[in-house]
Amino acid sequence: MLGKQKIEISALMLLLSLSLSTCDARHFSSSSSSSLSSVFGKKPSLLIDSSRQISSSLSSSLSSTASAILDIRGGASKQRKRGGKSASLSSLNAKPSSKSKSKTKKTASGATSVQKQADQKNTLSDTLQKYKSILPLTRIYITLVVSFTILGTILGDEVTQSLLGLDPIRTIYGLELWRPLTAACFLGPPSIGWLMSAYYLFEYGSSLEKVYGSAQHAIFIMGQITLLTACALLFGQPFFGQSVITSMLHVLSRSMPHQKVKWLIFTVPYWSLPYGLMISDVLQGGAGAALPHVLGILCGHVYYFHKFVWPRMSESGGVDWLVAPAFLVRRLEGGSGGSDVGRKSVEAALKKRKKGKGRKLSG
Repeated sequence: MLGKQKIEISALMLLLSLSLSTCDARHFSSSSSSSLSSVFGKKPSLLIDSSRQISSSLSSSLSSTASAILDIRGGASKQRKRGGKSASLSSLNAKPSSKSKSKTKKTASGATSVQKQADQKNTLSDTLQKYKSILPLTRIYITLVVSFTILGTILGDEVTQSLLGLDPIRTIYGLELWRPLTAACFLGPPSIGWLMSAYYLFEYGSSLEKVYGSAQHAIFIMGQITLLTACALLFGQPFFGQSVITSMLHVLSRSMPHQKVKWLIFTVPYWSLPYGLMISDVLQGGAGAALPHVLGILCGHVYYFHKFVWPRMSESGGVDWLVAPAFLVRRLEGGSGGSDVGRKSVEAALKKRKKGKGRKLSG
């Protein structure tokens, strides 16, 4: 780099000296021609021609020197003046890839469109696939919960209470028979508690439907809505969606009560999980928050007793009152009978719980 700078400086010095000599030669030729014309008359043709030859040779040498300096400096060509942009060696050598071409396509507003549209399509398709992969009854329940939550947000608290809440007079005498369904599917306005309840509904509802099948899960949901409607009318509860979630969790926990599960940062037995949720809600909302959980545990235990305990007792004669009818199995499960593997695993776990195993006292 230092050698190149020295060459440039020497070339500039040479250019400056040649320009000065050219100016002196032109001045000398003009002055000498005027003096000769005064001395020899107005015919100094020979000297004038010689001076013009000297000046033309100097100008040609000056232009060749200037072009040589430009070549030494890297070549400031006329094309560079037209473009008005410069680029580094790395950018000149690099070849644009197909991904960069697709990403740099812009709309009229200047925003990239191709990559964003592809990402939006992938996200939408993944969301739809995950939604369709949810088991049917759980998917319908979650859809109703989201729909009624959006409707309640639009209408406001007072209108939602009067339109979706469980009112005994309007339900019985006004024949507004949708109110038990809306009371079971409304979880309150959007909040962190709503997100947790929706997650529990998806988690425990999917597990229960996977284990017992969609037909038996339909019997469970209809039975819980019936029992909780009666309890809610008795205790003045306009909504009981949280009670349905607690009843699902209670039935699952009774099948494998001593299994260790993770809840928050604690490892607890499965049977204590409904009570843990009740305690956490009581700490956040007061003693009144325990009533929905208590109703859910009681109604869930009624189903559990008549489905799993009563058929194994001698008084029942092995009759299962809550078995799903055949037409419902064909309609919801296609005659496959649901998840036989999950049902057998739960039944095996229930059979291990032996009753009446004690010591006989000797007299």
